[in-house]
Amino acid sequence: MAKRSQRNTRGRIVNAAWKLFYEQGYEHTTVEEIIDLSNTSKGSFYHYFDGKDALLSTLSDLFDDKYEALEEVMPPDMPAMEKLLFLNRELFETIENTVPIELLSQLFATQLVTSGEKHLLDHKRTYYRLLRRIIAQGQAEGQLSKARSVNELSKLYALCERGLMYDWCLCGGDYNLRDYAAQVMPQFLAGFLSD
Repeated sequence: MAKRSQRNTRGRIVNAAWKLFYEQGYEHTTVEEIIDLSNTSKGSFYHYFDGKDALLSTLSDLFDDKYEALEEVMPPDMPAMEKLLFLNRELFETIENTVPIELLSQLFATQLVTSGEKHLLDHKRTYYRLLRRIIAQGQAEGQLSKARSVNELSKLYALCERGLMYDWCLCGGDYNLRDYAAQVMPQFLAGFLSD
């Protein structure tokens, strides 16, 4: 019960922070506003986070929450390739509609220079676990090639997604990320298919 309460407190802080970052911008959001909106205490905030900058890495938590919700609505009989494309399409639409490009850019920047944990590469995340399940099932059903391991294919998929997001940030979001990915991802993932 205590772990669930801790997870809920941390989750409320993260959700409040990203709501404020989206509405007011990262620079104009204060720790005090995050504490107020999350209905937590200053002690709770600093128990989980060293400061506002530490919240940038929690964007991967929000992505994982999105993946958990998507997994629940994905038809179990959907082919593996369609599942991968569905996840990408839904995530990129979420990014375009709820994550300011400046914050996504800052997330990539912090992950490049950090000497600590690189959250985007954490293979324990829901993101990677879900990718591995989909790819393993696709291989078991003969839909996806077994020439590469599940882990290798998961890594390649994540690499392509990160590359698309990074390019979108570099270009200042001057194109529709979801639509562009809908053109590029099927071509990239064609190499995953069984012969």
